[in-house]
Amino acid sequence: MVDAHRTFVIVGAGLAGAKAAEALRAEGFTGRVILIGDERDHPYERPPLSKGYLLGKDERDSVFVHEPSWYARADIELHLGQPAVQLDREHKRVVLGDGTALHYDKLLLATGAEPRRLDIPGTGLAGVHHLRRLAHAERLRGVLATLGRDNGHLLIAGAGWIGLEVAAAARSYGAEVTVVEPLPTPLHAVLGPELGGFFADLHTGHGVRFHFGARLTEITGVDGMVLAARTEDGEEHPAHAVLAAIGAAPRTALAETSGLALVDREHGGGIAVDASLRTSDPDVYAVGDVAAANHPVLGTRLRVEHWANALNGGPAAAKAMLGQEVSYDRIPYFFSDQYDVGLEYSGWAPPGSYDEVVIRGDVAKREFVAFWLSQGRVLAGMNVNVWDVTEPVQTMIRTAAVPDREALADPSVPLESLAGSGQGG
Repeated sequence: MVDAHRTFVIVGAGLAGAKAAEALRAEGFTGRVILIGDERDHPYERPPLSKGYLLGKDERDSVFVHEPSWYARADIELHLGQPAVQLDREHKRVVLGDGTALHYDKLLLATGAEPRRLDIPGTGLAGVHHLRRLAHAERLRGVLATLGRDNGHLLIAGAGWIGLEVAAAARSYGAEVTVVEPLPTPLHAVLGPELGGFFADLHTGHGVRFHFGARLTEITGVDGMVLAARTEDGEEHPAHAVLAAIGAAPRTALAETSGLALVDREHGGGIAVDASLRTSDPDVYAVGDVAAANHPVLGTRLRVEHWANALNGGPAAAKAMLGQEVSYDRIPYFFSDQYDVGLEYSGWAPPGSYDEVVIRGDVAKREFVAFWLSQGRVLAGMNVNVWDVTEPVQTMIRTAAVPDREALADPSVPLESLAGSGQGG
């Protein structure tokens, strides 16, 4: 039986929002729970959109967080296909696109992020795509199948995780693929040049062509269809479709117009939250891609755009909204699948933060673990086709371990034995 005297509103019906709603009920909250989403689909998980679903291996229904009937059983009020257009913090209400005003006692912003757009001529052509939503993946899956059947060309702007996963999917369909990337290697801003080169070799070996050190300047076409794309150095690449995979921007409009504290874009952007995921308003919380949290373990403010952050952050925010003591200290984690390579990455080690990369295993055989170190302390680890090591890797990061370098590089030394090896500064 729902107690209408307290109302918790969640804006954003993605994985984080759905898991927060689930956690509220699991923790015994009996008030109204209202979940608002601007898509008409029920909440779903995004990793399959560039992995199994895009590849045609997963069915559409497999991407949803809960079956549709679960929300009614859990007394979750859904407002799907309705954007939240105004946040009135003074009167504690959220206004929807159709004018509906919803009161809240506590509010969770789980608005996510949206793809960054190419600001060049030709982006209005029918063959220019983004990949963020289920509808995008459905459309792109058909495009890749057609390109593969007709020996067509896909040009991808950006060699980040989405760009590389789509490149792998496109090659599996038989499409020709060119990736244009302004930095010198794939994933340069995440992994640095040491491991970026591994992914360049992986994709080149599967027939992907890279054009590094350049940006797109124009997409050309005829009768609304893409024919080619030009780069700033004068090259022209054939293309029957273009994917813009140049990153995502946090959807902060509601927070900004209502006066909540934000983080500067040069520091990742997003809504500023503390370790309990509370914003500058004690009755408003933020979680997932849109939240820039002070991380209790890593000692810095981070905005993490990955599945695990939404999965774990939603329940953490729900507990904080209920007044429980929360210190959200999960080590950042993500995974990727490309061709016959599966990987997991834990930690945070952007270029400039580390002074050494240690490899444990055989890069040539694509079976290894890479560690990013700063003065011997483990900042991050990535296991490639090596499994069941995430826990000790994360323990090393959490405990600021300074393992013996030779032991760290030796596959015969159990990682568990190194997880408590000293403390870094």
